Amino acid sequence: MRLTLERPMADKKHNVILTIIKSYSKGLLGFIRRRVDNEEDAEDILQDVWYQLSSVINSQPVEQVGGWLYRVANNKIIDKHRKKSESSWIYGEEEQEETSFYDQFTKTEKTPESEYQDRVLWQELYKALEELPAEQRDVFVRHELDRASFAEISADTGEPVGKLISRKHYAVLHLRKRLKMFYSEFKESQFKSI
Repeated sequence: MRLTLERPMADKKHNVILTIIKSYSKGLLGFIRRRVDNEEDAEDILQDVWYQLSSVINSQPVEQVGGWLYRVANNKIIDKHRKKSESSWIYGEEEQEETSFYDQFTKTEKTPESEYQDRVLWQELYKALEELPAEQRDVFVRHELDRASFAEISADTGEPVGKLISRKHYAVLHLRKRLKMFYSEFKESQFKSI
């Protein structure tokens, strides 16, 4: 008797998930595509969202499903960008896809609000860069903003690549700490504008 009671409950939840997927797939995928670099990343993030929905819906009810889905998608996008930025900023591996500091913060459509946020970002970045020792600032600017490779910087300065990577690492740590609040506010405002 227990089996017959559980099966209809499972079917009901399954149908609810299918209905949600049919209702939100197209819009959610479009939302994700506008914020990531390629189609594969967009589809991976969408799959993660559906997986999280199926996990949560089995344990607790979800009120305002649309808002919840877009919030989860936005969090997954941020996680993806964070993983890319941590690996490229800390290690400076040239085999990885080139992503500049600016690209990581401004992967949005151009609106008056986003253009204003861009201007504020640059102001905050320049203030934070001024706080760095000259050697760290120079390496960060050359590598992230001018997109010069460590080998090019090394050839120009005569400094070993390892030393340049270390300087950039310390610059990144300072900039992350200094810009953390701004970055959080920026990402929250992006989500609120949806």
